[in-house]
Amino acid sequence: MITLQLLVNGLALGAAYALVALGFVLVLNATAAVNFAQGDLVMAGGLLGVALAPHLPGYLPLPGLLLLPVVLVLMAGLGLLLAAAAYLPLRRRPPVAVFISTIAAGIILQNGASVLFGPEPRAAPPLLGGGTLDLGGLVVAEQSLAIIAVAALLIAGQQWLFGRTQLGRRLRATAQDPEMARACGVPVTAMILITFALGTAFAGAAGLLLANRYFVTPTAGGDLILKAYIAVTIGGWGSVPGAVAGALLIALFEVGVSSVLSYPVALGLLYATLLVILVARPQGLFGEAARRRA
Repeated sequence: MITLQLLVNGLALGAAYALVALGFVLVLNATAAVNFAQGDLVMAGGLLGVALAPHLPGYLPLPGLLLLPVVLVLMAGLGLLLAAAAYLPLRRRPPVAVFISTIAAGIILQNGASVLFGPEPRAAPPLLGGGTLDLGGLVVAEQSLAIIAVAALLIAGQQWLFGRTQLGRRLRATAQDPEMARACGVPVTAMILITFALGTAFAGAAGLLLANRYFVTPTAGGDLILKAYIAVTIGGWGSVPGAVAGALLIALFEVGVSSVLSYPVALGLLYATLLVILVARPQGLFGEAARRRA
């Protein structure tokens, strides 16, 4: 029963990590650039939920489930601003210019959050409720079930968008070969903007989901961007299923080892495992090699 309990907790954490990694790999595929602000965007989503929660007609707390679409839309807008300010003016420059600009954007977000919210940990409202369910001796937090359900719906929606719609085909064409896509009439710049909006919206959703169970601080993004980086590396750079699988593996590993030893030990072993994978299988578990585009 303890193992099953840890499995549920790991799946809930991994579902949120998967959204972070998915947004990370979407931008990576579309631009061949690493968005180092992705962790800080997760933080921004969590604090946005904290800030918006009290503002309901009648000043009643806004349930997290109703808050989710608001956070998704606002974070998508933030993604458009990020792309316009930190990527598009620099996309003809060497990749390091975009790396530095996204790091700068993350620092701006951190400092802005520190000024507005202070350094104290804060919790966003739960999506459904703060209670627990007893499933035959297995105690599951309602928030954990909500995290798994929301993440599954968002990931399935992303798969539908990319696999079944004209917009998705244009996004995939841009990700695979932007120059060829442009030659075929695809508005590449618009597709890149949409990709940033999607990636940032996923980060915001993850932030809102995590901020109830694990709290959020202005500096929380640093740890999350490393988790996303490890998930994408484990799963294979450029692989969307690999990013999701990598995120779930990280979370299950983290929860399992933390329950037996401690969180710092789990984190150290996680990075050691990453080094082993990089040496033994640098293309990741799903075997898709990293790509570079001019």
